[in-house]
Amino acid sequence: KASHVSERFILKEFAARNGTGCGPCEPELCPAARGCRAGLVLDACGCCKECGNLEGQACDPGERSVFYGLCGTGMRCMADPRPAAGEGGEVCVCEEQQPVCGSDATTYMNMCQFREASFSRPQLKTRGKGPCKTVPIIKVRPQSQVNGTGSSLVFLCEVFAFPMALVEWRKEGQDVILPGDDPHISVQSRGGPLKFELSSWLQIEGAGPEDSGTYRCIARNNLGSVSASAVLGILGAGNSPAASRQDHLSVIDFNE
Repeated sequence: KASHVSERFILKEFAARNGTGCGPCEPELCPAARGCRAGLVLDACGCCKECGNLEGQACDPGERSVFYGLCGTGMRCMADPRPAAGEGGEVCVCEEQQPVCGSDATTYMNMCQFREASFSRPQLKTRGKGPCKTVPIIKVRPQSQVNGTGSSLVFLCEVFAFPMALVEWRKEGQDVILPGDDPHISVQSRGGPLKFELSSWLQIEGAGPEDSGTYRCIARNNLGSVSASAVLGILGAGNSPAASRQDHLSVIDFNE
């Protein structure tokens, strides 16, 4: 009997999507929709319930599922807002774009992401609109590296925090916030790549042996501070490739 019901449903769905008619609505033939993280929507025939599409998935505009399906709860089908979308087309976009603080102390960038997370964790609640207040979190740590004399190099540090963090760079053994007055060292920072994040770069041009050492990215706001460090090794012109590889391994061992 189950197989018969399933076969009838598949034929009905095929007919709806190919414009040959749906026939009478028979709810008892509808399969159970499970694991629907974005809620339930009507199928192509407007009879059975099926899983709504998630945020960012392709979708059918309007109120009828034709090919891709309809967006789930709290979303609408519209042109892809992402700059690097490429081919374009419509995707599901959350209508409530304000960040939400969850009871797990996690910031969800919109209400749809919170609903998706709470599907598998019914105990998850909202603390309120807006991001969770938190000490800075270093999302991307600077990486240790080995370079030759005269080379240019960059360390990257990406930080998430609310309130927003201030980021500074220091070199161990020196009581100076970089770049100081050193003309071959520069620091640049900008917001992003995501909301409430800050990206900071430390650049050294024409590096010499005196630039070898441990560099630390320090992020702080009024709730606290965190740091991450990376080791830089500058090889002299007389180093052999084998010695360079060994020096590289030695440097990486000290990376925190």
